[in-house]
Amino acid sequence: MIKKLLVILLLLAITIAACTTAAPEEAAPAEEEAGEISAADYTAPEPAFNPVPLDPGAQASCAVVGFEGGAAKIAYMPPATEFNYYQAIGAGIEDLAGELGVETFMLAPQSGSDIEGQMGMIQDVLTQDVDAIILSTHDEFAAAPLVEQAVDDGIAVIIVNSDIPNFPTPVHGVVGYSQRRGTYKEGMYAIGQAGGEAKVGVLEGLPGYHSTERIGGYLDAFADFPGMEVVASLPTEWNVETGNTAMMDLLQANPEIEIVVTANDYISIGAARAAEALGREDVIIYGNDGDTTGLEDIAAGRWHATVNTTPYLMGQVALNVAMDCLNQVYPGGWTETPTVIVDETNVNDYLCHPENLYPEPSQSYPCVSE
Repeated sequence: MIKKLLVILLLLAITIAACTTAAPEEAAPAEEEAGEISAADYTAPEPAFNPVPLDPGAQASCAVVGFEGGAAKIAYMPPATEFNYYQAIGAGIEDLAGELGVETFMLAPQSGSDIEGQMGMIQDVLTQDVDAIILSTHDEFAAAPLVEQAVDDGIAVIIVNSDIPNFPTPVHGVVGYSQRRGTYKEGMYAIGQAGGEAKVGVLEGLPGYHSTERIGGYLDAFADFPGMEVVASLPTEWNVETGNTAMMDLLQANPEIEIVVTANDYISIGAARAAEALGREDVIIYGNDGDTTGLEDIAAGRWHATVNTTPYLMGQVALNVAMDCLNQVYPGGWTETPTVIVDETNVNDYLCHPENLYPEPSQSYPCVSE
């Protein structure tokens, strides 16, 4: 009897051990189900390039967003309404949303320096049952805790007008142009125009990733040309008014400046007005954006050139990416949108297509190269 009991106990112990070791294998399919979406099967929406991975740890997975189908509700949240550039991105989003049957709305503070106001608006949106947020912010670190909450709540978060590979907390996607490559390309253009020698002034944006990358592109280009001497650099708040004030200070303190590079077109617009007021139309100004007013300024000869980042089309790419994430076909990463240097030789080819601009130009322009 005792021997039989020992045999039964031994067999029972073997059975329990076998069940215990089998448990991890049974859990594997669930882990696989929440895995990454294949990048090999994904084609980016026109006119963007296929996405490239974000830095390790910066990627949230679209495979686990909470969207259950139906008409998606998407919030577009730029840093301010004072910039037509962000209105242009919003116009691209709104126009495409009508075609796709998607509900979208825009929410932003009036001023780009109102970081606290934007954070309060993001908090409000998190209570509105949105499926996705298309976000651009002037302070990534202030926004990070709220973005983390959104991702944890199953909301898809797409950063727009950026190329940031490592947002302080994981996001589902990034859509925008290469800021540093764009201004590097324009910096090289400026070097060629100046014959490799000029006294340069710099007008930055608010401190943060965007200003660092954009100004960094210019400085990277100038670094290999000792004749391109950066004389002074001043901050602005990204807008026309502070661009005007900073340019006044820059030229009055450094009258030898021949070229001014800026972090965006609004700064350039203000800078051009200051130069004109000071009788310094000889100063060559370079901007960055492709804002309609900036393009018209270039056509009128008020300043020289910009990096055209086609914001209207960028908005459409961002909405397509957001929908692809909600539908769990977007693999994540940074989806790059194209840029082109625009000066007086080709500016009409962009102004003559008002359907791709917001606001529309103040007058009609003939296409030159078409």
